[in-house]
Amino acid sequence: MTAVAGTDIKRWREQWQDEGDADFLYRVLADLEPDPQRREILRRLAAVEAQHQAEYARLLREAGHHPGPFRPSLRARLLARLARLGARHAVMNVRLLEEATEVKQLLQAAAADRDPALGEGFARDEAQHAEVLRQLLGRTGEPWHRIETGGILRNVVYGFNDGLTANFGLVMGVVGAQVEPEVVLLAGLAGLVADALSMGASGYLAAKSEQEVYQHEIALEQEEIRLMPKLEAEELALIYQAKGIPEPLARQLAEQILSNPEVALQEKVREELGIGLEYASPLRQGVLTGVATALGAFIPIVPFLFLSGDLATGVSFGISMLSHFLIGAARSVFTGRNPIRSGLDMFLVGLGVAIVGYVIGFLLTGHVVG
Repeated sequence: MTAVAGTDIKRWREQWQDEGDADFLYRVLADLEPDPQRREILRRLAAVEAQHQAEYARLLREAGHHPGPFRPSLRARLLARLARLGARHAVMNVRLLEEATEVKQLLQAAAADRDPALGEGFARDEAQHAEVLRQLLGRTGEPWHRIETGGILRNVVYGFNDGLTANFGLVMGVVGAQVEPEVVLLAGLAGLVADALSMGASGYLAAKSEQEVYQHEIALEQEEIRLMPKLEAEELALIYQAKGIPEPLARQLAEQILSNPEVALQEKVREELGIGLEYASPLRQGVLTGVATALGAFIPIVPFLFLSGDLATGVSFGISMLSHFLIGAARSVFTGRNPIRSGLDMFLVGLGVAIVGYVIGFLLTGHVVG
């Protein structure tokens, strides 16, 4: 048996786990998908990922390293839980990001002569998976070049994070000023309201601006279809040809679609502009972001509602630091990072905010008293 480098064993084991996680998530998404055709597509994606996992298991066994029974990773189980709670679209976006990342990694491995045949073959499969997901999500462009993920769910997570961090720093600053617990509570509640209104307004205005840009672009496209349908048909045919459709068939499809202005608008907006006719409500975005911010900002002040003195401060510090770690881990769903490392990063951010806030409050109080 040919000796295998330890780095190859480690890489194969990681790939074995990743392929198993992908199979697991696609099956979860398929079970939740109400449309039979889309459900079958997701199941076929799961089957290919299972084949990939079996191939890596074969490589490991041949090298004398049995992979053992498969168990979905913590991150995969978290994503599955989010999907079951109604965030299927966000989870599919995350899968699109992961498929695109795998394409890059496999192509790099093939270029470096690490399993070139396996890398190229799997890269083709993952590229096809990314393309299928892109179509299911109504996105345009090669996903390994341009990807957007998260949507409303990401705004909620980041709003919660902003509220938690900002109000934690404020509360620790007031505590550092050595005032009565009632003052700390009042300052925390004021900070909660200010943070929630600020983030909610920002979320609303951002979504409103995006909506206005989309509406403007869609209106322009609608006018172009009305005034110059032949030119628009030519553009649509070129888009189809770029996807590999033969020119005669591309022209036939484009002319058929342009014969129905409503369908033509949907197709042109999706294929040419890369946007959908439906987008998030600005009011909904603003309310969700504001509420999420308020919930995050509420955490540091909860102990001061029931406790007092050093005990309230200690409990506030403890639950705020724990929350920073958990929200950091949750953000890894969108960033693709290891949840433990992402959680530790946010833990350190929270610790830094607490120290700086406390020191500033303490120094300002000493300066005023002096």
